[in-house]
Amino acid sequence: MSDEVLAALSAAGIEATASDSFGPQAYDVPAAAWVAAHEVLRDEVGLTFFDFLTASDELGDGFRVVTHLADFWGGSHVEHLMVRTLVPRATPQLASLAEVYAGANWHERETAEMFGITFDGHPNLVPLLLPDGFEGNPLRKEFVLASRVAKPWPGAKEPGESDHAPTSKPGAPSRRRTLPPGVPDPESWGPRPPGTPDPDPLAPALAASTPARPRRAAGERRTRTASPPADASSPPADASSAPADAPSPPADAPSPPAEASAPPADRLAPPADASTPPAVPPADDPSDRGSETPDA
Repeated sequence: MSDEVLAALSAAGIEATASDSFGPQAYDVPAAAWVAAHEVLRDEVGLTFFDFLTASDELGDGFRVVTHLADFWGGSHVEHLMVRTLVPRATPQLASLAEVYAGANWHERETAEMFGITFDGHPNLVPLLLPDGFEGNPLRKEFVLASRVAKPWPGAKEPGESDHAPTSKPGAPSRRRTLPPGVPDPESWGPRPPGTPDPDPLAPALAASTPARPRRAAGERRTRTASPPADASSPPADASSAPADAPSPPADAPSPPAEASAPPADRLAPPADASTPPAVPPADDPSDRGSETPDA
């Protein structure tokens, strides 16, 4: 069916692109050809059943308006598709489909009050659900749900708020209180002192849609950074100095034997000088020899 739809739109001079990323086949058309594209799909393709019309806030890209069309006259098999277009955020205007599909009347009224989009040519574009005097468009991402600040909401948002939660220890550091859903930081909304510049209305929505940490791709593993090597120019530690925590020898270690450690005496004495003659014993005195009397 995709080729048939693209051929019918192309024959009418409408540039369209097809995508099936979100299940049903979706066709993106220019905002200027919004009504003409639906007339072709109803008359040439046979999509006579209008299911719904809604929008989504795409922040900086503007608002995406979406319709869902179907054909219930092809037996048990139902053909259906989605048609999408973008309108700028500064001037959110789009032609009405009420003359093409009567069921678009109430859907455009709801989308107009929830997103602030003006549907040109609508027969009665008045609020459908919101009370008279309501200010703002609740489904815009910059819309602040101020009632959640003053009105208690069910459920525990902080540790210790539940009756079953353990109490915090005395002296434990406090943590920043969680803001209710839909309530941005107090610095970006509410009354401001005179002369203070107005904050960017999209800043809270952009901050909420940005992840705190960058997401890793599928299959990507976290890597660790190696520490830098030591400086080669620094001198090495003194090998002769023993570490402070080196174990001392035990006190009761046996001492080596004395004879094993002391060298022999003859090795300690220096050798005799070869030029000195050996000592000669003295000769006997003859006078001493004459005075001696032999034994009888």
